[in-house]
Amino acid sequence: MPDPFLASAKKQFEYYKLLGDRTFIQLTDEQLFWKFNAESNSIAMIVKHLWGNMMSRWTDFMHTDGEKEWRNRDAEFMDDITDRADLIAKWDAGWACLLEAINSLSSTDLDKEIFIRNQGHSITEAINRQLAHYPYHVGQIVFIGKILLDDRWTSLSIPKGNSADYNAEKFAKEKQTQHFTDEYLGKPK
Repeated sequence: MPDPFLASAKKQFEYYKLLGDRTFIQLTDEQLFWKFNAESNSIAMIVKHLWGNMMSRWTDFMHTDGEKEWRNRDAEFMDDITDRADLIAKWDAGWACLLEAINSLSSTDLDKEIFIRNQGHSITEAINRQLAHYPYHVGQIVFIGKILLDDRWTSLSIPKGNSADYNAEKFAKEKQTQHFTDEYLGKPK
């Protein structure tokens, strides 16, 4: 039986990846590279940063520091992703690295100490750190998508003005034991 914390963390990570995926689908190639101003990041830059972080943090994470010598964080904020295919490849590679790492863990690993920038973290702490970091950036991606699409945006949650109907539908049913992410991820009970 999988560890409940690891199973929950994995579902959360998959949910936030899905929010990014569903944002990318709505945007044109040009919109993926749009920046509000010189100091802001495009969606492509945010993806590149997430990819760099995920690859660094989760590659050989049990034996090497999460800030790898080969990582160049500053380069993650340069506009050099060339197209949608490159963006999606980095996005998918980063998440695959993370999820492979999570899948490799068991309950007995959660208290083990690993290091990020030479600071000790239990594996639980390292996962929680990234559960705060990655959704922060996915939220930026979604927000940029909403700005660019305005009234053409397809909501990824409860559309504005539909809360009462949504709640009425949910409360009209028996209590559900299904985790909320399972509904979004299309997983059976």
